[in-house]
Amino acid sequence: MTETKGKFDFAIDRGGTFTDVFARLPDGRERVLKLLSWDPQNYKDAPTEGIRRVLEEETGKVFPRDKPVDTSLIGWIRMGTTVATNALLEREGERTALLVTKGFKDLLHIGTQARPKLFDLEVSMPEVLYEEVIEVDERIVLRQDSCQLPRKDPKRIVTGSTGDSLEVWRELDLERVEKDLRGVLSRGITSLAVLLLHSYTWSEHEKAVGSLARRLGFTQVSLSSEVMPMVRAVPRGYTVCADAYLTPKIRQYLKGFTSGFKGGLKDVDVLFMQSDGGLTPMEQFCGSRAILSGPAGGVVGYAITSYSEMEKKPVIGFDMGGTSTDVSRYAGQYEHVFEATTAGVTLQAPQLDINTVAAGGGSRLFFRSGMFVVGPESAGAHPGPACYRKGGPLTVTDANLALGRLLPSFFPKIFGPGENEPLSLEETMKHFHRLTQEINHFLSSNQSKAGINGADHLHNSTVPGSKSEMSVEEVAIGFIRVANEAMCRPIRALTQAKGHDTSQHVLACFGGAGGQHACAIARALGMKTVFIHKYSGVLSAYGLALADVVEEVQEPCSLQYEQRSFSQLNHRVDLLTQRCCDTLRARGFTSAQITTEVFFHLRYEGTDCALMVSASGYPGNAQSCRAGDFRSAFTKRYLKEFGFTIPDRAIMVDDIRVRGSGKSGIQSACKPNLKHGHAKPVTMTRCYFEDGYLDTSVYLWEELPHGHVVQGPAIIIDKNSTILVEPCCEARLTEGGDVCIAVGSDPHCALGTELNTVQLSIFSHRFMSIAEQMGRVLQRTSISTNIKERLDFSCAVFGPDGGLVSNAPHIPVHLGAMQETVQYQIRSLGNNLKEGDVILSNHPCAGGSHLPDLTVITPVFRKGVSSPVFFVASRGHHADIGGITPGSMPPHSTSLQQEGAVFTSFKLVTGGVFQEEAVTEALMAPAQYPDCSGTRNLHDNLSDLRAQVAANQRGSQLVEELIDSYGLAVVQAYMGYIQSNAELAVRDMLKAFAHRRRQQTGSLEVESEDFMDDGTPIRLRVQINEEEGSAVFDFTGTGTEVWGNCNAPRAITLSALIYCLRCMVGQDIPLNQGCLAPIKVIIPPGSILQPSHNAAVVGGNVLTSQRVVDVIFRAFDVCAASQGCMNNISFGSVKSGYYETVAGGAGAGPGWNGRSGVHSHMTNTRITDPEILEKRYPVILEQFSLRPSSGGAGKYNGGDGVIRKLLFREKVVLSVLTERRSTRPYGLMGGESGAAGLNQLHRADGRVINLGAKTSVTLQPGDMFSLYTPGGGGYGQEDEANKRPQTKRRRLNETFPERGSVFEYRMAQEGV
Repeated sequence: MTETKGKFDFAIDRGGTFTDVFARLPDGRERVLKLLSWDPQNYKDAPTEGIRRVLEEETGKVFPRDKPVDTSLIGWIRMGTTVATNALLEREGERTALLVTKGFKDLLHIGTQARPKLFDLEVSMPEVLYEEVIEVDERIVLRQDSCQLPRKDPKRIVTGSTGDSLEVWRELDLERVEKDLRGVLSRGITSLAVLLLHSYTWSEHEKAVGSLARRLGFTQVSLSSEVMPMVRAVPRGYTVCADAYLTPKIRQYLKGFTSGFKGGLKDVDVLFMQSDGGLTPMEQFCGSRAILSGPAGGVVGYAITSYSEMEKKPVIGFDMGGTSTDVSRYAGQYEHVFEATTAGVTLQAPQLDINTVAAGGGSRLFFRSGMFVVGPESAGAHPGPACYRKGGPLTVTDANLALGRLLPSFFPKIFGPGENEPLSLEETMKHFHRLTQEINHFLSSNQSKAGINGADHLHNSTVPGSKSEMSVEEVAIGFIRVANEAMCRPIRALTQAKGHDTSQHVLACFGGAGGQHACAIARALGMKTVFIHKYSGVLSAYGLALADVVEEVQEPCSLQYEQRSFSQLNHRVDLLTQRCCDTLRARGFTSAQITTEVFFHLRYEGTDCALMVSASGYPGNAQSCRAGDFRSAFTKRYLKEFGFTIPDRAIMVDDIRVRGSGKSGIQSACKPNLKHGHAKPVTMTRCYFEDGYLDTSVYLWEELPHGHVVQGPAIIIDKNSTILVEPCCEARLTEGGDVCIAVGSDPHCALGTELNTVQLSIFSHRFMSIAEQMGRVLQRTSISTNIKERLDFSCAVFGPDGGLVSNAPHIPVHLGAMQETVQYQIRSLGNNLKEGDVILSNHPCAGGSHLPDLTVITPVFRKGVSSPVFFVASRGHHADIGGITPGSMPPHSTSLQQEGAVFTSFKLVTGGVFQEEAVTEALMAPAQYPDCSGTRNLHDNLSDLRAQVAANQRGSQLVEELIDSYGLAVVQAYMGYIQSNAELAVRDMLKAFAHRRRQQTGSLEVESEDFMDDGTPIRLRVQINEEEGSAVFDFTGTGTEVWGNCNAPRAITLSALIYCLRCMVGQDIPLNQGCLAPIKVIIPPGSILQPSHNAAVVGGNVLTSQRVVDVIFRAFDVCAASQGCMNNISFGSVKSGYYETVAGGAGAGPGWNGRSGVHSHMTNTRITDPEILEKRYPVILEQFSLRPSSGGAGKYNGGDGVIRKLLFREKVVLSVLTERRSTRPYGLMGGESGAAGLNQLHRADGRVINLGAKTSVTLQPGDMFSLYTPGGGGYGQEDEANKRPQTKRRRLNETFPERGSVFEYRMAQEGV
């Protein structure tokens, strides 16, 4: 199939801005070409034009633009395209209808129920891809041997592809479906996505609908059981919708593309790159597999050209473009993910793990409250950076130009309104002078204050303020350093998440902008080598030429990996392998060209952490299945990624996957560079570095001979990229003509304790990175579902006074609360804190939130300093710590002892020894109280506590490394400056609010109140000092402690306050103790917000916290109330237990409607997928949809709550802990209140009972619980608006630019 001698072969990457062409000519030479993807005045289609130009220039024959291209000279064409991605980003796919099981019409609107940005009150989420929904009255359910439902109607029993047995409860009514489908067709919709529950294992109903739809005339019918047969209805639903929405657009593009060639390319082998890094024939190319078609070529390109099988040194791919940067990793095998979000749509399909961060050449530069900020906003292609002469803003590209690192004379003259001018250094410098003046004004006006604040914690010393003036160059290089640090963070996360050492990688740099940053990023990460391929400017196209044709087949499975299952597993693997090979042979591959690899999707029973495992390197034996020893492969990888295994736990096979490859790529032949001798610089220039301006040699890449060494500082230029070789680095040209840079260490730059605003941003990233890395260790080494999979934990760094420095990731109810815990220990233990001690605490009076949240605190000591110099801490939600109910979240507790084990200042580790016996005794202690039990899961408690100790150990080590690099005084000084920076942002916000308030009302005092369902008032009066930007938050008048568990410890109120302040500031600021520095908080002792020592508090954490937020936002007139409840629902029996929180309506605000079916404010938990819920628990989800008209009306409407109906198959105890069942979420500025919630029980005998807000009740098989969650309040009077307000439509990559496993982890963490 690869033999196309005497012909032209083309590999083309059609990007959003440029199209890259790699051509292999009949004589073996290679050519590359770059042209604009969109140039309608000159050509219709860029790839066709690229092919035409090469053919015309190389053959000397005329190939007219207005005639189809003669294909007789073309061997093959391979393409990667962003057509699907752009259609998704722009929401310009085909008009689509979704057909779904009855009761689930809003399932994909609700999704996981988590909001994407924690502190955005306008919950901005991408709209669904379908225009209409048809609900189908059909239902199949998984059989459960223990099911005791009293159903009399006959059921059809069927067997699914997984081997599971299912019951058909309601058969498909095809007549009704036909009527509905004809209605959809009559409205001009011809694309259909079909999602029926449990169709991943039994697809007959979906297939019947598909046949009917095709017969009726739908031009695109996508069935979820065919597109991706994996369990979990929500991601499968998104995937099938994307397929139906995008595939017609791809077909439309392909039709246009092929029409530009004679015979429509019938006799040419045309292949397209898929998201998984494999090529597929043009007619098989579909929407759900096309999203990463462009970037995937780049990954294949650097993997094949940069990775050495001999050295086996892993490679980080670094592709820096205009708006974003793609980061990925290769260590001999492509790293895939099977679920990833692009443009707000989660796709369940094999995709290369490409992590996109919102930092690129076009990322904008800001100076905010004393902090250098880069991105995430981008200048885009239009207007582009300031230097493009189109009125654009300052960007990273401008900073490189200002420093002399980009040379306008080497760029084409394609800029300005007429697209005929060079890059404008003058325009860039004009903008930088303006920004530098702004920065210097800030520095001079805040100099003395910053010095004082930064020095507060330094013993007996005063720190001078920052230097009074910065030059333009210092400002520009400062932004470059901040941008580099922003790009380093995802690389650290990507490697360390899987237990790899970042410094042991090679940095493979490609894309237009990366060469200017590669040396600095490699140095910051401790990497010693940067590799830049000769085709780095067009590496995605070159990667297409090197890639293989891939055929993947996958099917779900429910078998245990054990001896008695091996024959079944062998049989299923054989069938899938045969399917792969037959398909590839039909495409012209010989058996010698075909290789197959088998993967099992494996997890320990009872966990959700599934790994897609290949047995490569683990040959089969007598104790394994034929395809390989998957048990050894799984346990070794699990140990590497998570630090432990669970030897006594069964291993489950969730999916079987076979990947077949047809070897068809050209060989990455290393053609020797025949040039010898010594290259001379074409010119000399002056570039600005840390040491000021340095003479910098400029070389043309094409003129460099093999083996030539270029000492930094130098610039190497080719047609498509500029490489900056920094001082102390050395570039060498390899035999193949590639550039290999040896990165030298940075000569140590002494940093003083005075404020340097650039270093302030760098230190902010570094402190946050420490907290993030602690979180990764905790997640890897913990064992419980709550911490390992739900990611219900926070890690943080604190100063010597216990003040919060950085907290990551952000679980709102943990914000600032841990600071109270650390400071309590300092006051309580004082000099009794020794090196090697670790403290455990959860008591509300010691800064705890509720008892299941166990906080582990480690003091960091420094030689020669008697007291701790820093503290690190981790707080994790343990699934059970005893008390009156399983899960330690009782709805009816009245004292703290009923809620579980209590720790105030417990030494978990003493002198480096883990106190297992003492902590076990404390965890079992609740059993001494009436009706209480000790912990019901001691093993997980101990394992997770050890993991928290390990996470703290990692944090302590990283803090010490930071101190080793900069010195204790400098690190502590910058800790103070970061806190001052947050303080400044809050003061600015309060001053602005006070100014507006004084102009409107003449008063600087605001107040509000709201009520709990039992009538307890929460009152707030805020007095603002406009001059200082400070405020007093006085909760005097709030109701007394309650008989029940809605009492909220003081730490909860502080967390709610920090959350509200961060939302009102409206920009990204460090969340630390500085936020509260301008605030004085008065809470009356004995009130519901500062209860007595033994008050029950579990509801205060999850319910009262929401009401505190409502009261603060009401005082400041920020927005209408959101649902004001977390809707805590749990059920269980002696065998198992389940807990969830459920979404509701978000409040509307000035300029936006509230989002429906989403979590708000102090929670952001993801909900369990319907298919997983029904597979693992004795319950059937009858309905999960929006609750119409429950949002308050107004000029801007409040979001609707949801309806969730659970039918129970066994006897269970149901507990509900809710609020807003009698008080309604308030509207604002004349908007109406949202509807109150309702908890109903439908008994099997027909009785309907209102359960009230908080209760525990025993349910029998056949009973159904119906939850109606509150809506959000409306904003503004309805009659002010003549129509529903239109919100500005934004390109989605401006709002949702990030993707990849690092982003998914952070979203999951924030979704807790």
